[in-house]
Amino acid sequence: MTVSVVCYSENFAWVAHRLKKVKTSFFCQNCGHQSSKWLGKCPSCGEWNQFAEEEIRESKEEVSSELQLSEPPISIDEIIADEGSRLITGIGEVDRVLGGGLVGGSAILVGGDPGIGKSTLLLQVLNNIALRNCNVLYVSGEESARQVRLRGNRLGALSKNLLILVEISLENILKQIKELHPKVVVIDSIQTIYSSVLSSSPGSVGQVREASERLILLSKKTGVPVFLIGHVTKDGSIAGPKVLEHMVDTVLYFEGDSGHAYRVIRSMKNRFGPTNEIGVFEMRDDGLKEVLNPSSFFLSERSEDVTGSVVVPSMEGTRPILVEIQALASPTAFGMPRRTAIGVDHNRVSLLVAVLDKICNLHLGNHDIFINVAGGVRVDEPAVDLGIVSAMASSFLGRPISAKTVVFGEVGLTGELRGISQIEARVKEAERMGFNRCIIPKTTFHEQRLDAIVSNIECVRISNLRELLGNLF
Repeated sequence: MTVSVVCYSENFAWVAHRLKKVKTSFFCQNCGHQSSKWLGKCPSCGEWNQFAEEEIRESKEEVSSELQLSEPPISIDEIIADEGSRLITGIGEVDRVLGGGLVGGSAILVGGDPGIGKSTLLLQVLNNIALRNCNVLYVSGEESARQVRLRGNRLGALSKNLLILVEISLENILKQIKELHPKVVVIDSIQTIYSSVLSSSPGSVGQVREASERLILLSKKTGVPVFLIGHVTKDGSIAGPKVLEHMVDTVLYFEGDSGHAYRVIRSMKNRFGPTNEIGVFEMRDDGLKEVLNPSSFFLSERSEDVTGSVVVPSMEGTRPILVEIQALASPTAFGMPRRTAIGVDHNRVSLLVAVLDKICNLHLGNHDIFINVAGGVRVDEPAVDLGIVSAMASSFLGRPISAKTVVFGEVGLTGELRGISQIEARVKEAERMGFNRCIIPKTTFHEQRLDAIVSNIECVRISNLRELLGNLF
């Protein structure tokens, strides 16, 4: 009788252990917001039907040693702050965006639309480094080894030191990195990697966070730079938890579309270099090729002596790039005029239309306004305000702006022009590209300094929009 009770007790304990409730929570698959219950609309990012139930790991015993740096506190004046020599990728535009090359132990997140060239560019980067007799590792979770080889044939990336690993298990990937000690690692893509510690599927918020965290910590310990390729959502942001962008050292976004030959890689965050720096590439059959003169590239198809067109020097990181702003003002056939903007902020265009109407007496209230930055590039700085206003006035009045004139400046609500940064660099770039006239703000401007560095371009200084039309045409 006693034996029966003991057996029953052991079986009950085993069943209780098996039936132990697993703690779960609901995560937004778009931004990573956590909720104790399912929600139709995410309160953080506003997306609908994005919540999925995932298991919450209660203990990190299995990976506790990997998630600890185990370094004691140290006085800041005793820390050696030598950045060391950077690893040059062999592609000048990539080195520019990274701030001069790869820093040891850095984690770089690369995002962009499908097929825009993320895998192509990073395979070219790895091949350039491998040609220096350095082992590099390309981890593919989406393509087979044969598919990667076919792309390598097209790009000419066939170095024997370029190692391809087709794997989606995080534990196996970490093991291979420790054994091979590669110079650089590329994970393509982070949404395909899964860890056996979690029971959720690859690509879920928990799996992306877990894989990224362990890969980044391994990079910090070993000093191996890691590229993490990330998918993007329908609004263009990197999929997965938003904290992922805070964990990495650098965030790079690919811009461009299939309708244009160019691709722009922009640095949105960089702990080792300037932010908002861009690198310009042209997509060809044999891969991405650098565009060494972006201003000439964006203006190559510009038509002269047409209404609604003006050139503006925009600062992208540390260098100015000349872009063409186009405007079309046409009488509306409906009661509500349209305001469409591509490449610039839509709200900023509506504001400038109101200022132009009020200050310059150009009655645009019954006109549809369309603004476009030629080439598909996007500019966000206030310096393009004067370019937008000039293009709209040219289209509305039917009077073309001189093809050798550039304009830039910030426009206030009262019609005043405000000074902007790096005026000298913008004017020098316009002079280098053959422009002979520049309309700029008069305020906060050092005339003698500018006159000393430019000689073949006329600088027209205006203080408000009332002076614009008289100097523009």
